Amino acid sequence: MITVYFVRNGSKIRVDVPIGTNLMQAAKFYSEVSIPEIPATCGGSCACATCHVYLDERWRDKLGKIDESTPEIDLLEYEKNFKDGVSRLACQITLQPEHDGLIVHLQNNELL
Repeated sequence: MITVYFVRNGSKIRVDVPIGTNLMQAAKFYSEVSIPEIPATCGGSCACATCHVYLDERWRDKLGKIDESTPEIDLLEYEKNFKDGVSRLACQITLQPEHDGLIVHLQNNELL
């Protein structure tokens, strides 16, 4: 198990998830607190961008850039609040041991 944090209005929502879970699943199925900012309309198939999150500054280099050969960048570039190098789709981040402590910011929040 690892721990990830979703930040809403400056407050962290802690979620403990099994390794191999993606970040969208962490928000939808493992959080004890409702996270309506991630409706994940397409169910995690990288087709809707409704799981758009912002990487915390401390995690941007650790997660690296979006793989340009996937539809993730195509979807995000059309998002109103897209921030290059900061925006990611939660369904495209598969959580591994090195992601323990990952912090992402939910939409409509200021970045720290």
